[in-house]
Amino acid sequence: MELRILFNATCPICNAEICHYRSYAKERGIAIAFDDLNCVDPASYGVSLSDAAKRLHVLHEGNVISGIPAFVVIWQNLPRYQWLAKIVSLPIIYFLSNLVYDYALAPLLYASHLRRQRKRFR
Repeated sequence: MELRILFNATCPICNAEICHYRSYAKERGIAIAFDDLNCVDPASYGVSLSDAAKRLHVLHEGNVISGIPAFVVIWQNLPRYQWLAKIVSLPIIYFLSNLVYDYALAPLLYASHLRRQRKRFR
């Protein structure tokens, strides 16, 4: 089973979380690939650079998954976080998690990404 994670390494929050997962997986010999959207072509995930920056994407068993479902897939593959995958997958928690991620967290992180990009290219 192949799992690839597409993330934004220029986002301090995203990078910190994904680096933690990368370190955890490496220490335990868990095969997960980590792709920084600034270093790979997001089209390999079937998304544009803009869409890739808007939310977390994973490629799992040939399927592109984004948002909270992507986090659930990651957590299911990391033994320490399997309990979190189970809790977040409960119907009401899953629904609320998607709302918070889709309408608050992801837009805020994307807005921060755009500000960093504007500053970078001034």
